[in-house]
Amino acid sequence: MKILDSINSPCDLKKIKKEDLSYLAKEIRAEIINTISENGGHLSSNLGVVDLSVAIHYVFNAPRDKIIWDVGHQSYAHKILTGRKDKFKTIRIHNGLSGFPKRSESEYDAFSTGHSSTSISAALGFAAARDLKNEDYKVVAVIGDGSMTGGLAFEGLQNAGHLKKDMLIILNDNEMFISHKVGAVAGYFAKLLTAGMARKFEEKVMKTVSRFHSFGSPFRKFIKRVKVMLFPGMLFEEMGFTYIGPVQGHNINNLIVILENLKNIKTPVLLHVITKKGKGYAPAEEDPVNFHGVGKFDVKTGKIEQKKTVTYTKVFSDTLIKLAQTDNKIVAVTAAMPEGTGLDKFAENFPDRYFDVGIAEGHAVTFAAAMAADGMRPVCAIYSTFMQRAVDNIIHDVALQNLPVVFALDRAGLVGEDGGTHHGVFDLSYLNYIPNLIIMSPSDENELQNMLKTALNSNKPCVIRYPKGVGTGVALDKLLCVLEIGKAVVLKKGSDICFLAIGNHVETCLKAADLLSKKNVNASVVNMRFLKPLDVNVVKGMLSRTKRFITVEENALSSGLGEIVKAFLCGSGAEVECIGLPDKFIEHGNLEALRKKYGFTPENIAEKALQML
Repeated sequence: MKILDSINSPCDLKKIKKEDLSYLAKEIRAEIINTISENGGHLSSNLGVVDLSVAIHYVFNAPRDKIIWDVGHQSYAHKILTGRKDKFKTIRIHNGLSGFPKRSESEYDAFSTGHSSTSISAALGFAAARDLKNEDYKVVAVIGDGSMTGGLAFEGLQNAGHLKKDMLIILNDNEMFISHKVGAVAGYFAKLLTAGMARKFEEKVMKTVSRFHSFGSPFRKFIKRVKVMLFPGMLFEEMGFTYIGPVQGHNINNLIVILENLKNIKTPVLLHVITKKGKGYAPAEEDPVNFHGVGKFDVKTGKIEQKKTVTYTKVFSDTLIKLAQTDNKIVAVTAAMPEGTGLDKFAENFPDRYFDVGIAEGHAVTFAAAMAADGMRPVCAIYSTFMQRAVDNIIHDVALQNLPVVFALDRAGLVGEDGGTHHGVFDLSYLNYIPNLIIMSPSDENELQNMLKTALNSNKPCVIRYPKGVGTGVALDKLLCVLEIGKAVVLKKGSDICFLAIGNHVETCLKAADLLSKKNVNASVVNMRFLKPLDVNVVKGMLSRTKRFITVEENALSSGLGEIVKAFLCGSGAEVECIGLPDKFIEHGNLEALRKKYGFTPENIAEKALQML
C-alpha cells in the first residue's frame, strides 16, 4: 500500500515516520503529474513546493493554525494532504475541486486566493484578529518570489513589521529571487539562528548594550549590520522581521527542524526557502515556464498537446511586432506575463523597448502613462482579471491626463478552468464609467489586428479586450486599416428582431440568426465593435426596422452593453433583453460548458429571441 493511501488529514500525516516522508512526497508528485496531464493546470510550481507542503502540515496544526497560500496555484499538495485526495482527480473540472484555495471548499483553506501578493496582508489580518480574541494559534503565509514583486506584499510586510505580530512568512524562492547563497553552511546557520540558545544570546547582548546610553544605540546597529553582512535579508530585517535563510527546500527533515524552532518565536519571521520548479519531473524541471500553466500532456514523454489554431494572443503579438517595425516609439509593458500575453516574442525582437515590471499592475499603468507623456506609444498587455488591480491608476494617471496608452486586455470574458478569480468578466463595467477612454472589442482575430492599429493611431487612451483561446479562423488582412472610432457595422438586416453584439459573440449571433431563419424569423445582427463611444446612430437606425433588441456580451450584465442600450432606448417603446453574466461569481469549468450554461450558444440566443417573439 502506498503511504499516501493512509493520509486523509494532516493528523494522519503526523503518524508517518520522518524517514518515510520523502517517499510520501514522491507519491504526491506522481498524483499531481498524472492528474494534471489529464486536466491541465499549474504543474511546475506545485511540484516545487511538495516537500515544503509536507513539512508545513507535519509541524503546524491546520485548520486551527492558519496556512495561507499566495496566488494559490501552488496549493495542490496542500489539497491532497487536507482530506481532498480522493477528489483530486476532479481538480479544475466543473463541479470539482478548484485549482486555487477556496474557503467554501474546505476548512483547511483559511483564505481564498487567486491573485498575487495578498497573503501577507491576509496573514497579518488573522494575527491581529487572533490577538484581539486572546486566542493562541499560528499564522503562516507561503508566498512565491514572483509575488514578492507586487506592491501589496511590501505594504503587508511594512505593517506587519510595525505591529510586531506573531506570524511566519515563508518565501518560496524558485527563481533565485534574493540570494544564491544555498548550501550546507547556510542550512546549518539557519538551524542555529532558529534555536533557542542563539536567540537568547542575541537578546542578552542587545539588552546589555542598551544600558550604555553613550554607545548602546550605535553598537546595537553595528550588531545588526554584522548579522546582515553574514546573512542575506537586510530588507526584511529593516522592515521589522527576523530573517532566516536561505535554506534548501527539498530536505523535508531539515525543514521540519527549522519550522519546529520557529514555532517558539513570537515576533514576525521570514523564512527564505529555495525550491526548484518542476522538482521530480524532468520535463518540468527543464522547461518550468511551459509547464507552469499547462494543458494536457503525455507523462512519459512530456510532450504537451498542441492545438493547430491561431489564438487571439498570437494575432495580438504578431501585429504589435509588425507595427513596431515601422514605429520606434511603440513600447510594450507587461506585469510578469510575457508568455501569457504574447509579449515574449516582442521582447526577442525589441529587447530595449520591452518592459516586464513584475507582478505590479498599478505600477505598470503609471509607468506606461509617463512614457506616453514623454512621446512614446506604450501598449500595456495585462489579463483582464489582473487589470482590476490598477483601476485607480487608469483613472488618475492615464484617463485624467488623456494620455495615449493602449491597454490590451487578454483573457477577457470567461476563461474556463481557472474559475472565479480569473474570469475577465468585469472590464466593460469597471472601465465604461471612466471619461476619455475608447473601449473596443473585436469580433474576430482580423478585427483585433485592425483595432490595435486603430488604437495606436488614435492618440487617445484606448482599451482593446479580447478572449482567451482560438479565433474564428478568418483570413487576416495583409494591409492593416484604421477603423472609424465608435462606428458599428450592420452584418445582417432583418425586421423581426435585432441582435446587438460586442466581441467574440458576434459570430454566435450570426449563427443564431441562421437558426431563426429556418423558423421564418428574420434577425438583424450588428457588430457594435465599440462600447465607448457607442454607435447610437446605428441603434436608432435599427429602431425603424424592429422594436425588439437582444444585446449579447461576455461580461457582467451590470454596467455593460445591455444596460447602456436599455438606458438609450428608454422611452422609445423598444423591448430589450440582455444576454450576459449574472450578478454572481462564475464557477470554474470547461469553457464551452460554461458558455452553454450562461446562454452564449447560438441555440440559447435563438431560443431567447423566440421567447421574445
